[in-house]
Amino acid sequence: MLTADQLSLARQVDIVFKELSVELGGMTSGTVFIQIRNNIIGKFGIRHNPIAGRNGHLEEEEQGLSSEQLHSFRVMAVEALKYKRYWTHGEISYEFALKKGTIMVDAILESNYNMANLMIQRYPRVNAANTYKGSDLSS
Repeated sequence: MLTADQLSLARQVDIVFKELSVELGGMTSGTVFIQIRNNIIGKFGIRHNPIAGRNGHLEEEEQGLSSEQLHSFRVMAVEALKYKRYWTHGEISYEFALKKGTIMVDAILESNYNMANLMIQRYPRVNAANTYKGSDLSS
């Protein structure tokens, strides 16, 4: 059996959208988010307020994305990965809305870096016993 680290990021995104398809089928807008660490998807989900208020009344959405709109959304999500450059940690958010029967999608790619890891990789400590160069103070 394949593990997540053996699947391309595009294939992982495709799996995410297949997993969320039933939930997305009941929505007309929201944000699909995907958190990535070492090019592996960890946490993913949808940010959505399912109850819309107008003129003092709260109403749940009657219908959501069709199977054709879901397919278009999934294709756009995978295509957006072409704009991901270099980074391996971060989050991708896909804001979507159904307008006049057309799915509109904005992809937001966010890279994350960890300063501690950066310092360890680029500036390794030569002498772990002395933190301060040229001093007799121990750490």
